[in-house]
Amino acid sequence: MPENENNRLKRGQAKLQEVDAEAATNVMLGLTDVAPDIATYIEEFAFGDIYSRSGLDLKQREMITVTSLLTQGDTAAQLAVHINGCLNVGLTKQEVVESFIQCLPYVGFPKVLNAVAVAKRVFASRK
Repeated sequence: MPENENNRLKRGQAKLQEVDAEAATNVMLGLTDVAPDIATYIEEFAFGDIYSRSGLDLKQREMITVTSLLTQGDTAAQLAVHINGCLNVGLTKQEVVESFIQCLPYVGFPKVLNAVAVAKRVFASRK
């Protein structure tokens, strides 16, 4: 692996651990036997290149991520990981819910209610 790619991977792995900790490890382990390249892309590109950029802090990045996942719909597993990530980087439960409420006029009640259901499970698991 060229040095630049190795740096991206290491930087991405560190950032992923900072944001998602145990959930990230579980996701990566779940991919290694079926689609290890996808795990590498997540670590190198999403976290090594994008999450590691300056300009936004991790709270802002995670809020953008959960609202993007909410608007897509059918992303419960990824929402759970990133709602945990929101809490890991210092967002409050109230801020997560407020970001969902902000989406109501743009994506509607069904997608927001689905995200709230995921958040409820995540919040309960963290008590």
